[in-house]
Amino acid sequence: MHTKCPCTRRAFLGSASMGVFGVALASMLQRDAVSNEPRWSPPDGRPHFAPRAKSVIWLFLNGGMSHLESFDPKPMLNRYAGQSISETPYAYVMSPELLNRNNRVVVVNDANGQQRIRVFPMQVGWSKRGQSGIEVTDWFPHVAGVIDDCAIVRSLWTSDNNHGAQTQFHSGRHMLDGNYPTLGAWVNYGLASLNDNLPQYISMGVRPYWNARDGHYLGPANDAIPLRVDPARPVDFVRPETDLRHEEQAIGFDLVNRLNRESANRNPDDQALQARIRSYELAFRMQTSLPEVLDTRGEPQETQRLYGTDSPATRDFGTQLLVSRRLVERGVRFIQIQHGGGGAGAWDAHGGLRANHSRNCAAIDKPIAGLISDLKRRGMLDDTIVVLATEFGRTPGQQGGDGRDHHIYGFSVLMAGGGIKGGIVHGTTDELGFHAVEHRHYVTDIHATIMHLMGLDSHRLAIPGRQRLAIDHGTAIREIMS
Repeated sequence: MHTKCPCTRRAFLGSASMGVFGVALASMLQRDAVSNEPRWSPPDGRPHFAPRAKSVIWLFLNGGMSHLESFDPKPMLNRYAGQSISETPYAYVMSPELLNRNNRVVVVNDANGQQRIRVFPMQVGWSKRGQSGIEVTDWFPHVAGVIDDCAIVRSLWTSDNNHGAQTQFHSGRHMLDGNYPTLGAWVNYGLASLNDNLPQYISMGVRPYWNARDGHYLGPANDAIPLRVDPARPVDFVRPETDLRHEEQAIGFDLVNRLNRESANRNPDDQALQARIRSYELAFRMQTSLPEVLDTRGEPQETQRLYGTDSPATRDFGTQLLVSRRLVERGVRFIQIQHGGGGAGAWDAHGGLRANHSRNCAAIDKPIAGLISDLKRRGMLDDTIVVLATEFGRTPGQQGGDGRDHHIYGFSVLMAGGGIKGGIVHGTTDELGFHAVEHRHYVTDIHATIMHLMGLDSHRLAIPGRQRLAIDHGTAIREIMS
């Protein structure tokens, strides 16, 4: 008579302990028990190696700024204006092999993000500027004045040909892959705060709903704190609705803190609760520290003019950049500013590109140059990285009567400070500005460059169970580092 086998893990291991298999199993278990391999632990807040930079000011242009009308002008667009690309000597740029080279090209359903075959001429003039002789268009006269402090990477590419590319530039992942932490979240996760009275990761400007969060699987504590440049109401709920003395508020915060910590002890894995506790504590301290930072009235008039806060066209963006300098001065690690956010983005020039870009460039040109100049004269540019990025470029071909479509095959990024060489151009696009052809860089190479300059090894930050692809980590662009 046969008895039913007790098919449990304990029964299996018990029976396996008999015979040759049991000897092998015992040997394996013993080896695992004495393994000297280090166990994973979260970051301790220190850089992995000596950093060149302490802070990042990340300026992002929503909608897609034209690389052609900014930092990669192309005379061949004027020479062959009005002709089909197939009629030019550069017909090869439309070959399926090149068009399919990007990892994932998703056909959008709104008739945008398509290839445009008729060459559209440059909509602005340009010239070589600075001692470096870098070509800059006339829409950036002030940035042209500090171009010798900047590096231009002209060979970026991405793979989302619609505005999900905003998320992709920040996280390195296509929207169809799911939600992944942004660059700012990784920096926030990896490095300790330099000022416990201020957030170390701040976001300014309007963010689209599909790019409104940062931490994702790193947890909500690594989301950026949304900030308004308004000393009376810088963030939501930072001040009580009724008048309370500081001592009265302290009693209330202490009670809430004790209750939250009791809940945290019962739910140690609740990341949202842990983030809420930290945010309450930080909010209490920010009530006095943040209004002081945001009050720029004490800045000299000469500084105000440098950022353009005295002019209606540049006041809003200029004030954000002036506040950014003041935040970095006080130890904030990562400041992310969205310009032209909302909907597809203000830079999305499917039509009327000349009017669109001339207006938008006028709003950001002087403030950006003012920020770089101000950081430099204060000795802060050496350890502050300034980035001017956008989700993709614009097509060399014409859309409608006077616009350019989304363009993912080649576009530009400007970087300065914090270990970045000044006065150099890295990478090229072809003669029409269509494809990145030399030193091609996926967007995470910009991430890797920033992480390296801040002393972080992204591989050492990876979390067990959250495998990252090689392209997620990117490769630091050594050629632009000093």
